[in-house]
Amino acid sequence: MTVPVEYTDVAELRGPLVVVRGVRGVGWDEYASIELESGELRHGLVLEADRDLAVVQVFEGTAGIRAEGTRVAFAGRPMRIPVGPGWQGRVCDGRGRPIDGGPPVFGADDAAVAGLPLNPTLREPPSDPVLTGVSAIDLLTTLVRGQKIAVFSSGGLPHLELAAQIAAQAGAGGEPFAIVFGAVGLTHADAAAVRDTLEERSAAGELTLLLNLADDPVIERMLTPRIALTVAEHLAFAMGRHVLVVLADMTSYCEALREVSAARGEVPARRAYPGYLYSDLASLYERCGRVRGRPGSITVLPVVSMPAGDITHPVPDLTGYITEGQILLSRDVSAYPHIDPLSSLSRMMRAGTGPGRTRPGHMDLAAQILAALSRARQAAELAELAGESALSPVEHRYLALADAFERRLLAQRRDESRSLDETFDRAWRVVSALPRRELSLLPDEALDAHYQEER
Repeated sequence: MTVPVEYTDVAELRGPLVVVRGVRGVGWDEYASIELESGELRHGLVLEADRDLAVVQVFEGTAGIRAEGTRVAFAGRPMRIPVGPGWQGRVCDGRGRPIDGGPPVFGADDAAVAGLPLNPTLREPPSDPVLTGVSAIDLLTTLVRGQKIAVFSSGGLPHLELAAQIAAQAGAGGEPFAIVFGAVGLTHADAAAVRDTLEERSAAGELTLLLNLADDPVIERMLTPRIALTVAEHLAFAMGRHVLVVLADMTSYCEALREVSAARGEVPARRAYPGYLYSDLASLYERCGRVRGRPGSITVLPVVSMPAGDITHPVPDLTGYITEGQILLSRDVSAYPHIDPLSSLSRMMRAGTGPGRTRPGHMDLAAQILAALSRARQAAELAELAGESALSPVEHRYLALADAFERRLLAQRRDESRSLDETFDRAWRVVSALPRRELSLLPDEALDAHYQEER
C-alpha cells in the first residue's frame, strides 16, 4: 500500500481554504487529510491544482489552524463513503457521521461522493408514479419515478414542512421504496421538526436522514447533497429500490457555493454567484433517473426558497432550466400546503398516470380542473373591476368551483395522507360544482360514472 506523502508548506489560509505549496501529482477533487499541531485531524477536498499549488477546502473550517506545524496528506483518489443498506434508518450529520447514537455506517462496498457519469444511452425514460399522499400533487403535478421536479417557495411559507410530509408519506405502490432526505442549512428548531415528522419512517428502516445545520461549517453544506445522492444511487441501482431524494434547501447550498467561490477569488457572475452555478446544480439534479436493466429509480425533489419571492433569482431560475417541472408555493393561496396549481407543472406527468398507473382519465380530470381554475381566476379579476353583479350565473359557478377546490381538495393537514381513491373522489366533487355542459374536457363515460351536479 502506498503511504501518502505529507506536505508542510502551507502558503495561505483563506476562509475555509488551505493553499498548499510544493505538491506533486495532486488532482482536482482529491481527498485530503489535514493534521494540526495539536494532533487534531481534519478533512478536505482539492478544489484546484495548479502546478505545485493545491487549494484544499476544509470540511471543518480553518479556525485554529496555523500555517506552521500543519501537515497535509493527499489520498490520491476522490472522497468515498461506504454504501449499502446500513444507511437506512439512520440519522447522520451533513458529512454522514451518525448523530442518532448508533455506530458508524458500514458497507460492503464504497462509492465516490462526486458520483460517476452515466452513459446517456443507458437511461430509461421516467415512468410510473411516486404517490405523495398530498392531493394537489398527486392529482395535478404527479411525481414520476426517475424525474427531477423542484418545489419553489417564498420565505415564510411552509416548504420544509411540505418536504417532510412528502418524505413521510411517499410510496411506490407497494414496490421496494426508500427515502433519502438531505437537509441543508437548517436551524436547530427546523431540524428537530424534520426529525419528529420523519421519526416513524426512520424507525421502519425506510429513511436516511442527513442533517446539515446552519451553524455547521459551510463546506459541509456543499457535501450533504452529494452524499445523499451517492447513498441513493446504491439503494436504487444496486439494490433495486425506488428512491425519492429530497434536498432542502438548495438555496442554502448555492449560498455556500458562492461563499467558497468568493474565498477562492473567482470572478463573480449574476448576483455574485459563480459562473459555473448552472453546471454545478446540473451535476446534482442529473443524478436522478432509471437505468436500463436495473429495477430501481431515483427521483429528485429539490426544495428552493426564492429570496424576496423572486422566481428570476439565479437559484430558482437555473433550477427551472434543469428540472422537469416545479411545484410553486404562493402567498395568494391561503390554505396549507399553499400550492398554486396554475403556476405548477410536471412535464413528465403523462408518463406516470393513466390506466395501470394511477386511474383512467387522470390527465383529462387534471386538465379540466386546471382549465376551470383558470376561468375562475378570470371571473375573480372581472368581479374586482366591475363587481360580482356583473358576473353571469355560469361565472358564479366557476367561482364556486375555485372555492370548492381550495376547501375540499387543496387544503390538507400536515399529518394527513390521502389515498388516490380519496383524492379522485374529492376531485370529482370539485368539478361537479359546474354544470355538465361546461365539462368539455371530460369524456361522457367518465361523466356518467362520476358526475353529480351540485346545486
